[in-house]
Amino acid sequence: MPARERVPALNPPAARPAEPPEPPRSDPAEAAALAADAPGALRLLREGALTVHGRLTDASNAALYCTVTAADGRAAQAVYKPVAGERPLWDFPDGTLAGREVAAYELSAATGWGLVPPTVLREGPHGPGMVQLWVEPDPHAAPLLALQDPGGPEDGWLPIVRAEVGDGRTALLVHPDDVRLRRLAVLDAVLNNADRKGGHLIPAADGRLYGIDHGVTFNTEGKLRTLLWGWAGQPLPAEAAEVLAGLAGQLDGALGERLAPHLTAAELDAARARVAALLATGTHPLPSEDWPSIPWPPI
Repeated sequence: MPARERVPALNPPAARPAEPPEPPRSDPAEAAALAADAPGALRLLREGALTVHGRLTDASNAALYCTVTAADGRAAQAVYKPVAGERPLWDFPDGTLAGREVAAYELSAATGWGLVPPTVLREGPHGPGMVQLWVEPDPHAAPLLALQDPGGPEDGWLPIVRAEVGDGRTALLVHPDDVRLRRLAVLDAVLNNADRKGGHLIPAADGRLYGIDHGVTFNTEGKLRTLLWGWAGQPLPAEAAEVLAGLAGQLDGALGERLAPHLTAAELDAARARVAALLATGTHPLPSEDWPSIPWPPI
């Protein structure tokens, strides 16, 4: 999976332009260790000073690559998405995407699966916004997507969709039958994630898997759009059913209170209804016939 692209800091032009400094990079192992230490990561993200190095050019809204530095000198890389940089969308209220990212983190944390990097809402150099720990992808991780013979997936892989690959040829886009991806598919069904692209899957150096970019979630209308359709219609694992049952209770309690500042009452009720529907059917959801099921671009 390709790493997310970074650009150098945008400085005022000098008389004779010079090569800008390379922005700091995260060590994959150190970033993974900090992401696994949620309390420590959240404290650093809330209290540390933000230094912006540049903009992530593959993001549709303003997403800034930063260093967050604590008073004692501890530092990590992070993504800062200011509310002021959000592009208006016809189906989401203006200025709410950062809060939805935080709500997605809170719900993920409540599952115990830890599928979203530590995320906070705080003031930054360009106003309030979402700040999320940067998890450097493991360069040695096994692929999470592949193109295979259109006749059927290889052992251990599940089909997503047939894709045109040029010259009239097709291939089968597949993902592995991986418990981490399956958990993320369940989480996305609860979040009503409208944009689960391949580039939003980050394998960490410690073997964990993280999903990023959750601004278009929690809509009251069914908008699930994802590449993780390999289990569509299949029974939910017992683990998932247990987690969903726990979420149902938490959404009526402390978790619901934590989500309430970021979502409308109707959106919170819709999240409860999605959990109830998953428990009632006991199966992974099927693609909608009224809404595109695959994000574009898919990667």
